[in-house]
Amino acid sequence: MPDLARRLAVARGDELADVVIQGGQVLSVFTREWLETDVAVCDGYVAGLGEYAGREVVHAHGHYVVPGFVDAHMHLESSKLLVDEFARLVLPLGTTAVVADPHEMANVLGTDGVHWLADLCSQVPLDVYFMASSCVPASSFESPRRALSPGDLEGLLRRKRVIGLAEMMNFPGVIAGDPHELEKLALGASHVDGHAPGVLGKQLQAYAAAGIRSDHECFTAEEGRERLRAGMWVLIREASAARNLAALLPLVEEFGPHRLAFCTDDREPEHIAEEGHVNSMVREAVARGAAPEDALVMATLNPCLWHGLTHLGALAPGYQADVLLLPDLERFEPEVVLKAGKPVEEIPRVAVPEWVKSTVHIEPVAVNDFRIPWEGGAARVIGLVEGQIVTDALEDEPLAENGFAVADPGRDLLKIAVVERHLSSGRIGLGFVRGFGLEQGAMASTIAHDAHNIVVVGADDGDMARAVQRISEIGGGIVVVESRGVKAELPLPVAGLLSDAPLAEVVEGSEACVEAARALGCAYPSPFQTMAFLALSVIPKLKITDRGLVDVDRFELVPLRVEAP
Repeated sequence: MPDLARRLAVARGDELADVVIQGGQVLSVFTREWLETDVAVCDGYVAGLGEYAGREVVHAHGHYVVPGFVDAHMHLESSKLLVDEFARLVLPLGTTAVVADPHEMANVLGTDGVHWLADLCSQVPLDVYFMASSCVPASSFESPRRALSPGDLEGLLRRKRVIGLAEMMNFPGVIAGDPHELEKLALGASHVDGHAPGVLGKQLQAYAAAGIRSDHECFTAEEGRERLRAGMWVLIREASAARNLAALLPLVEEFGPHRLAFCTDDREPEHIAEEGHVNSMVREAVARGAAPEDALVMATLNPCLWHGLTHLGALAPGYQADVLLLPDLERFEPEVVLKAGKPVEEIPRVAVPEWVKSTVHIEPVAVNDFRIPWEGGAARVIGLVEGQIVTDALEDEPLAENGFAVADPGRDLLKIAVVERHLSSGRIGLGFVRGFGLEQGAMASTIAHDAHNIVVVGADDGDMARAVQRISEIGGGIVVVESRGVKAELPLPVAGLLSDAPLAEVVEGSEACVEAARALGCAYPSPFQTMAFLALSVIPKLKITDRGLVDVDRFELVPLRVEAP
């Protein structure tokens, strides 16, 4: 435990600080002003601002001294990295704390997987806080390994670093007053994250009336404005597939940075390695006209205010000394990162038990499993929306050969399937998708939000079957197939979600899969993350699971064939 009496003695100037950061301009996140002052650190916490002496001095002349960045909502699993590799990646970029929803792991491995992941995170210097995954499954249309009960959630909420209830994705159930969803809300009523894409008007009023006080699914300023007026926090998201920063920045100009915070949600490892993490959001916000002070507040203090992390997010007396030294207010690339007042030392590798690696259990698949009997007529088609994870609900008549509907790459009409992979049920949902531009072959992944069954998109039934077979052989991951041959793959043996390899190997494998997809004609940005969200049954408008097509607006399963009027 920190010695509070000693910290107070340092604050008074009666004792030497452990570290003094001298000569920089220090951001007060409370007043959004720059102070020419020293920062005195004692036992990992800020003891005081002013003129101090210390045993060690960090010279910050010509630098801007700001708190460490905090990600308000994210999924560790989307990085495809074990937490030690993730920490090695983001700490040098200035991210010193994240608030994670582990519902990817929960869907695959249940509460055992969540407890394992939380224990793993305690071994790294990055501060990882968790929200208890409220929607496993996200809806009754999805098939995880096992549903989490209110009792499971109650157990998770007892953990020290589990601080609330994660995104309530079943927004139709909440709005309708479904007793099962209300029972969950009662467990974490004091702190609940939201997820309500496109919800406005009285439906939003009902959602907020349930005690849900944040949302990261806003993709228009109108949505954000209504949420702010309803007393909700808007967590501005800039993920790999869903990029909402530009659309929501007008809220900062309109209302200031209050009740706005940055989050990355789902970022690919190569996206982080190339562009950055939270720091890239600060950089883009400033480049688009936001004041640096406002952007920094949304990346530091505000996430902590929302999540009740009262010891993080500021450089002020009593706050943890997570400190960044920035050479400028344009790139936001820190030259020095101090975690609890110290440079980050070598992060040890974490161990992975075998029981988290055996998670792909499917019935053998063949070409016939992907055939769709068809005698003409219009079909429902999932339409991609670039830069978003919402989709359009389209209609088109598929090409039919020998009594079966086939993919038609010439019209960008591909087949999509979701194969249940947890319990070997043999269940496969079949449909059509437009937007990927694939001219041949197939691509498949065990990253398929949120139940993380196998999702596969293809121009050829045989290649789709081979891609699923290869996924099973490698124990989960991402695969690209052409003419029955594997063109690229990224094994993700940990729950079918994470690699146990170093960052460089994961980025190389991920980029190889993207390049292989491009060689097959797919020019769509972040194709695998986009494909993964097509299985999420709580994002409008049309999605697909192993149980079939889901009309999210109607919140019901619908047939592939368009019904006659």
